Amino acid sequence: MAKKVGAKPRIGLLGTGPWAARTHAPALAGHADAEFSGVWGRRPEAAAALAAASGTRAFDDVDALFEASDAVALALPPDVQAPLAVRAAEAGCHVLLDKPVATTVAGARTVVDAVDAAGVASVVFCTLRFAEPTARWIDEQAAAGGWFLGEAHWLGSLYGPGSASAYAASPWRREKGGLWDVGPHVLSVYLPVLGDVTAITAVPGPGDTHHLVLRHASGASSTATLTLGAPPAAAEAALTLHGTAGRAELPRWDGAVTAFAAAVDALVTSARTGRPHPCDARFGLRLTEILTEAERRAAGHA
Repeated sequence: MAKKVGAKPRIGLLGTGPWAARTHAPALAGHADAEFSGVWGRRPEAAAALAAASGTRAFDDVDALFEASDAVALALPPDVQAPLAVRAAEAGCHVLLDKPVATTVAGARTVVDAVDAAGVASVVFCTLRFAEPTARWIDEQAAAGGWFLGEAHWLGSLYGPGSASAYAASPWRREKGGLWDVGPHVLSVYLPVLGDVTAITAVPGPGDTHHLVLRHASGASSTATLTLGAPPAAAEAALTLHGTAGRAELPRWDGAVTAFAAAVDALVTSARTGRPHPCDARFGLRLTEILTEAERRAAGHA
C-alpha cells in the first residue's frame, strides 16, 4: 500500500556515484519542503561519506531505508535500479527514477507492474522535462503544434580524446553508449511534441554513434544522432523543430540540481493527488521499448 505523503515527506536516496553526489543529494539536502531521510549504496563507505556531507544518515540495509522513507530517489545503473525500484514500490515508497528505467523491456515492465500494484507515484527524471527553460519550451511547442520535422544532435564527448569526466568510469554507459544515455533526453522532447514513435530506422556510425529516423503519431518525422564519443571540439546538444510556425530551437539549460528539485515536487504532487505524471514509470517503459527497437535495428546494419 502506498505511503501517505505529509507536509514534509521523507525522501531517501539509493546511489552514491557522481550523479547522486552532484545532483540528487544536494537537491534533497537543500529542499525546504522535504526531509532527506538517508542514503543507501552498494558501497557502505561511500554511503557514509555522502550522508555525512549531506547532513543525513547512511543505511546499511536498503529495506530499513524504505521503512524510514515515504519516497526514494534512485541514482543507480538502470539494471540495478529496476529491481530495487520494484522493492521500494512493494514497501509502499513512491519512486523517483533515473533514465533509462532499465535497458530491457522486461526490466522496465516489472517496475511499471510494481508501481501499479502498490498504487505508488512514479516520476522518471528526464532533465529537459524539469529544467525550467526547456520544460516551458516543450509545453509551448506541444501547444503550438503544426510541426513536421525534428532534428537532434546529441554529441557527448564523455569518451572523446582527453576526456576526464567522472562519468566515464560508468560501466553501463561504456557498454550501452549514447543511444541509451542521451537518447532518452531527445525522446523526452520528441514524444510530447510530435507524438509517440510509430516507426524506427536506425544505423550505427563511428564508435557508439547511432543515427535514428523516427516516424511519429502526428505524422511528423524526426532524426537523432547520438554518441558519447565525439571529439570535444565537436560536442553539441541541439534540437530543432520545423513546422507551420517556422523553426524553434531547444533553449540552453543548466542547473541539474534545480531541475531535480522540480522532479521531487512533481513526485510529491502526484503522490498527494493520485494523478500520474506525464514522465512516470509507464513513460520510462515506452522509452526503453523505443531504444530497444532502435538498438535491434542498428545491429542489423552493423
